[in-house]
Amino acid sequence: MAPKAEKKPAAKKPAEEEPAAPAEKAPAGKKPKAEKRLPAGKSAGKEGGVDKKGRKKAKKSVETYKIYIFKVLKQVHPDIGISSKAMSIMNSFINDIFEKLAGELAKHAVSEGTKAVTKFTSS
Repeated sequence: MAPKAEKKPAAKKPAEEEPAAPAEKAPAGKKPKAEKRLPAGKSAGKEGGVDKKGRKKAKKSVETYKIYIFKVLKQVHPDIGISSKAMSIMNSFINDIFEKLAGELAKHAVSEGTKAVTKFTSS
């Protein structure tokens, strides 16, 4: 695979000063339109993930199996890649299998418990 070209940062140009626009005046007898307000809990400024008390918000961790799927793929087929859409499908597949596995284990535990109780009561 060819090495990726390095990205060079674009040279920043000094901000061009725009001439100050004349202050808009509301026509006599009309009220100026009210500014749009954001829903409660959201602010207009960029706070960078800070809550009301000034603490940084903890990022929610999303568990995926993507790195493990990729490692196994490279063990089996080192020269083959996988698209992000296919990786998402594989991740959903593994999550589904784990959900089904838990259900099957619950059924098995119930049947084994029933078998143990019937054996205990018959003896």
